[in-house]
Amino acid sequence: MSSSDRSQAVDVQESKTYEVRTYGCQMNVHDSERLSGLLEDAGYVRAPKDADGDADVVVFNTCAVRENADNRLYGNLGRLAPMKTKRPGMQIAVGGCLAQKDRDTIVKRAPWVDVVFGTHNIGKLPVLLERARVQEEAQVEIAESLEAFPSTLPTRRESAYAAWVSISVGCNNTCTFCIVPALRGKEKDRRTGDILAEIEALVGEGVSEITLLGQNVNAYGSDIGDREAFSKLLRACGRIEGLERVRFTSPHPRDFTDDVIAAMAETPNVMPQLHMPMQSGSDTVLKAMRRSYRQERYLGIIEKVRAGIPHAAITTDIIVGFPGETEEDFEQTLHAVREARFAQAFTFQYSKRPGTPAATMEGQIPKKVVQERYERLVALQEEISWDENKKQVGRTLELMVAEGEGRKDGATHRLSGRASDNRLVHFTKPDEDVRPGDVVTVEITYAAPHHLLAEGAVLNVRRTRAGDAWEKRNAAAAAKPAGVMLGLPKIGAPEPLPVAASSGCGCD
Repeated sequence: MSSSDRSQAVDVQESKTYEVRTYGCQMNVHDSERLSGLLEDAGYVRAPKDADGDADVVVFNTCAVRENADNRLYGNLGRLAPMKTKRPGMQIAVGGCLAQKDRDTIVKRAPWVDVVFGTHNIGKLPVLLERARVQEEAQVEIAESLEAFPSTLPTRRESAYAAWVSISVGCNNTCTFCIVPALRGKEKDRRTGDILAEIEALVGEGVSEITLLGQNVNAYGSDIGDREAFSKLLRACGRIEGLERVRFTSPHPRDFTDDVIAAMAETPNVMPQLHMPMQSGSDTVLKAMRRSYRQERYLGIIEKVRAGIPHAAITTDIIVGFPGETEEDFEQTLHAVREARFAQAFTFQYSKRPGTPAATMEGQIPKKVVQERYERLVALQEEISWDENKKQVGRTLELMVAEGEGRKDGATHRLSGRASDNRLVHFTKPDEDVRPGDVVTVEITYAAPHHLLAEGAVLNVRRTRAGDAWEKRNAAAAAKPAGVMLGLPKIGAPEPLPVAASSGCGCD
């Protein structure tokens, strides 16, 4: 943002509030942290988390990878229309992938929207809001290429102890089911020095866990011609003092090379966890998806990872009912799942993404057939997940205490945390004070398909700088004047980090 733009944008009364609603993948979650940072830098304050649209500015950060994404958006916009009529000066902005795709359509269908901005120019939001207010007409601005790497923008991070760190944007793949490359553009890598500088700054603020983020994260280095750039980055993260946990999402099997496995195995703070989308176990379907690997190659990677990192928890994304998928193709997916023995799988029923080649392919599968296959896959994976979790019983694990992970923690007098492999563990609350970001040692006593229990006494509590940062942040929030909501509302933040950090859209 230019200095003139910034001076224009900061002329906002302190009392004005904002709400950001986020849909889609981690990229959108991270972008929303930037949007929140921009708005707070311009003088807005966060509305209460139960505001439900009762804010001066409501921002929708949208996703376009689902068939009904537009229906969801316009339904939510419709519910805000009468609220805006009753509230003079209220503004509504729509950004993200759907905004990049639909552009002028949004204002035509919802003329009460004030601002539409794309994935490449999120930094313009405060200026566009001010321009819409002054000119009293909708502002639609969609950049065709990235104006500034998002990490150069102000940020309001949702966690004091865990953070996303973007290393690239865009994607060079051409998967037939995915519209992301058309909306986020070709891959653009961030300078390694800038990435490490951001991580070091975060660690200085108390962050102890970072997740390296990219649409195809392990392709990092492709635009500078260094195929080992990602493994070098992992090793460099291992040399940052105070950084306890490093994760990354989401890699692509095509670019998953032996040097990455070696870096994971040999770098102590790189966690023994891998989320790698398989999408299908059928070579025929993988070819139709335009995925550049086949079942044998995928399972070979899994075998190498387990050889190098025996306790690694491996998770995946799988699409059921891709156009042309036969029963034999689906059986190949079930076979691959049995062989891979994923800790968890994020399973999706294929839905058309408008604008993708798969949307117009012949052989669209009837909903009834897709549903039946989906249920069989889920049942199989539930059985495997439970079996894999049972192997954890009796193990002593270190957990990073999380915030907001256990919905029943209050009733059960438990706390929740993540093991190094990202498994969710609920544990007995110790007598001494434990804060999110602190580390506890527990013994696992019970396993369920999606979580573990440590019902005995906590074996050890290690208070950390990350816990100090969480405590300091919450104390500062409590000291704010009434109406200035700068606590820890949730919009899908990296605390708690989602299991396996799945994209949730099956497009990696």
